Amino acid sequence: MTATPGLGTPRLASPDLLRSVFRRHAAGVAVITARGDAGPVGFTATSLTSVSADPPMLSFGIGTGASSWPAVSESEHVGVHILGEHQQDLAATFARSGADRFGAATAWREGPEGVPVLDDVQAWLVCRVVARVPAGDHRIVLAEVAVGDSTGPGRPLLYHQGRFHGLGD
Repeated sequence: MTATPGLGTPRLASPDLLRSVFRRHAAGVAVITARGDAGPVGFTATSLTSVSADPPMLSFGIGTGASSWPAVSESEHVGVHILGEHQQDLAATFARSGADRFGAATAWREGPEGVPVLDDVQAWLVCRVVARVPAGDHRIVLAEVAVGDSTGPGRPLLYHQGRFHGLGD
């Protein structure tokens, strides 16, 4: 293998290398919610991926050490919310460990299948969990879309270089 001119010194695979590379990858921001035994749970995710059109299916990753994992590991249904650029504070709340994610500042309602559905998002889906695939310290959750709405306001929220951003023109 020959070196490509202009590239830095390669580093061996590590968690730090992976995080460093993916900080450069701009990603849409979603919040995943579920109904837990002690109430609603949720977390900010940038790992949301469309998997199949027929049947409509998606995937997302969640760490097994995450506070939301116990509920997501047992839930039959989850909510998937695409955030708009006007929702940076909401994204930060759901990303912050120990935050009161469903407190007074978060507008939400109980949706289909009892799943917490956030208000004022660009789009939302309620999905039936079909698999939880082990992937290192995470699980990849595969979920089939049951119902949703794609008519929310605004432009998408992005995550890049460790911060939330609006979509530039």
